Amino acid sequence: MSYNFKRALQLLRLGSGLGDATFREDQEEAIRHVVEGRGRLLVVQRTGWGKSFVYFIATKLLREQGYGPALLVSPLLALMRNQLLAAERMGVRAATINSGNQDEWDRIERAILHNDLDILLISPERLANERFRTHVLSQVAARISLLVIDEAHCISDWGHDFRPHYRLLERVVRSLPPNLRLLATTATANNRVMEDLRSVLGSQLDVSRGDLNRPSLLLQTIRLSTQEERMAWLAEQLSRLPGSGIVYTLTVHDALRLSDWLTSRGINVEAYTGRTGDRREELEQALLDNKVKALVATTALGMGFDKPDLAFVIHYQAPGSVVAYYQQVGRAGRALESAYGVLLSGEEDTDVIDYFIESAFPTRQEVEQILDVLEASASGFSVNELMERLNISGGRIQKTIDLVSLESPAPIVKQGTKWLLTTTSLSEEFCNAPNDSPSCDGVRKPRCSSTWIFRMGTWSF
Repeated sequence: MSYNFKRALQLLRLGSGLGDATFREDQEEAIRHVVEGRGRLLVVQRTGWGKSFVYFIATKLLREQGYGPALLVSPLLALMRNQLLAAERMGVRAATINSGNQDEWDRIERAILHNDLDILLISPERLANERFRTHVLSQVAARISLLVIDEAHCISDWGHDFRPHYRLLERVVRSLPPNLRLLATTATANNRVMEDLRSVLGSQLDVSRGDLNRPSLLLQTIRLSTQEERMAWLAEQLSRLPGSGIVYTLTVHDALRLSDWLTSRGINVEAYTGRTGDRREELEQALLDNKVKALVATTALGMGFDKPDLAFVIHYQAPGSVVAYYQQVGRAGRALESAYGVLLSGEEDTDVIDYFIESAFPTRQEVEQILDVLEASASGFSVNELMERLNISGGRIQKTIDLVSLESPAPIVKQGTKWLLTTTSLSEEFCNAPNDSPSCDGVRKPRCSSTWIFRMGTWSF
């Protein structure tokens, strides 16, 4: 199909709000690649490069030539909200179906079925929803012109933000016509992650990879062993920093404690965690409007939060990896000549990270216990009922079920609120650890926990 450079540039300027905006290196080429249908493409570019412009402009150009809507899989509600605003500026009709807008589902589903939407944004978990697959996806699948997988590193269990439901994309991609346009984007993909992406998205995946350097960021590391020292440093220095920013903590407890402390010292901050609930959008907007000095946040405020004039990112503790640090500190300085990234580190960093690594995936024993209980009941059990029968927390049970249910074919299935065993056994890949893993002796067992466990156990930070 034909590609219109002048129209693409016009859309860039509309979306950015800058009348003299020009494409960044490789940006226009990526749009052209998608629109002309040259094959599946992975874009690996630094934070702030403008990956969302690639898929929104490509979507608009395709729609203007009569092609069907695009489907975008995106990991975070905060990311979706920013993307919807960017799409609106370009005249792209976009909507999202997620757990936070249930009262809008019917309207949005009708719009996509009647071809009144240009792009539908969903979380990867939506792909596991039977109602969505049956009533929406199956009816528009033949008309989808472009599948976009944002933050594609979440596909890989070697990635720092692995999301189990992203693995459902492997089944979706396998069922797609070979010529369907597919665009995956990320700012963080090392070689091991790239191998996983090729296995999921196809070996013929073209890659557009740019310079990940961010010269506008001024980085500094300060070792302050105790939390009291770091709290005192922040109380003294935060108000001296220009603009507004983010202070990252590793835990919800630390975010709440630090936020309370800084507030008591007269500094206008708010805590932002996975427990913030309905206030998330309000707090994001407060930071965007510079109504707070900082959000003291966990990684709940992460991928895709876009404030071009964010002046600083401070880490109260060292994050889990260099890749995670790059992703988080990259929130700052996107449209500033200089911004600050300050990494504070202390004595508890390693202990917290070790805990996260060890608890990130279910143990072999947890998998076996849950499957044994389900085997004893023909009618199955809900998560709450499993909690009553097992000495395992609800969160651990849900995490285990999520991973096991994503096997293909799956050894467990959900009917209503209850989980039941199927006649399928766990796959060999699920049951066997890698040969180089120190956590497994390589003995095949029918109910061994996922290889993801062993992979995580081999990480070093």
